[in-house]
Amino acid sequence: MSALIPILLLKNLFSTGQYRYAIHGPKSKRTDNLGKSKLNETNNKAIRIGVIGAGAFASRRHLPSLVESSDAEIVALCRRNQEMLVKMADHFNVERTFTDYCAMLDNVEMDGVLVASPHALHYEHAKTALERNLHVLIEKPMTVRSDEARDLIVLAEAKKRVLLIALNPPYWAHGLFLQKAIQDGEIGEIEAININWVGDVREVYGKIPFPANLPGVVPPTTFRADPKMAGGGHLLDGGSHLVCEILWATKLRPIAVSAVMDDADTDLRCAVNLRLENGAFCTISLVGDSEVRRRFHSTYFGSKGTLIVDGIPFKVTMQKPDGELLVHEEDQMETPQQPVDNFIDAILGRAQPLSTGDDGLRVVEVIEAAYQSSRTGKIISLSL
Repeated sequence: MSALIPILLLKNLFSTGQYRYAIHGPKSKRTDNLGKSKLNETNNKAIRIGVIGAGAFASRRHLPSLVESSDAEIVALCRRNQEMLVKMADHFNVERTFTDYCAMLDNVEMDGVLVASPHALHYEHAKTALERNLHVLIEKPMTVRSDEARDLIVLAEAKKRVLLIALNPPYWAHGLFLQKAIQDGEIGEIEAININWVGDVREVYGKIPFPANLPGVVPPTTFRADPKMAGGGHLLDGGSHLVCEILWATKLRPIAVSAVMDDADTDLRCAVNLRLENGAFCTISLVGDSEVRRRFHSTYFGSKGTLIVDGIPFKVTMQKPDGELLVHEEDQMETPQQPVDNFIDAILGRAQPLSTGDDGLRVVEVIEAAYQSSRTGKIISLSL
């Protein structure tokens, strides 16, 4: 579940087609697609998905994608709050509901699960599903510890199940654009990267009230204010996307990490430095308690040019050494699949996951090292 994008910006994002965060209208307008078994284009039964952690973020991003898919159906929902569970089930017209995820897995036939529970529960929920031979889509972060992520990768490979991590960059248009431009050598060898994401996510940490008009089927919880449930602060939550962007777009491995934070248990402000295997240095500045609405900027410095990312909505400017500027607006970029669509296609053998367990692991390794560095004051080395 993501708090990277400030809550006050969500209303704008919901109208952005590529993110598909739209909330479905009245149930009477949705019953043609719900409440009955679907058939996909080959007249086979649709992929049956259960949801562990049927909360606000799942209702905004993943469940609408499942509803829209002709190849998937939601067969069960699980969350601990009974009142909110009923609202979710009513909105998405799901008959089977549970407050115990093991009861759901034991009593409902399904092919895969979406895990969108609090961060510290991702490992337990995903492992249990994989042990039952189910495909798994995990909302980021994959896990809160790298050993947990490795365990899930080994288990998924042993069970021959799809394991996909819902990190944003592989499913954002500008993320795809960045990766292609860098891998095609448009700016040459990466020399340095600077990412600054400054916004306000205090609501999800219980610091200030949620806006009264916040979109969504159910309101978000403040589990992030509990270090045991959150597993970390803003770096683990929203910062996962920024670490992913660097590693996924460049395809370079990090070899050293250092960080400073305001609070290594529930950080809202941090600065993270990475050294990549090619010698490039990267800096991530992340602020979640700004009084300014949003300031999101990233710069990729290459030996033959520069890529500058601004958002939201995102645009990418390519600057050549001679000063020529090529501006690429978001609506001009290739529209990517969303995590649910990629997940279903991977299960059906039509595609490979754009964001794999290995991708999730690399992000967790960096963030784990960053917290260790913040607590010890040391530079943490990572193996290739």
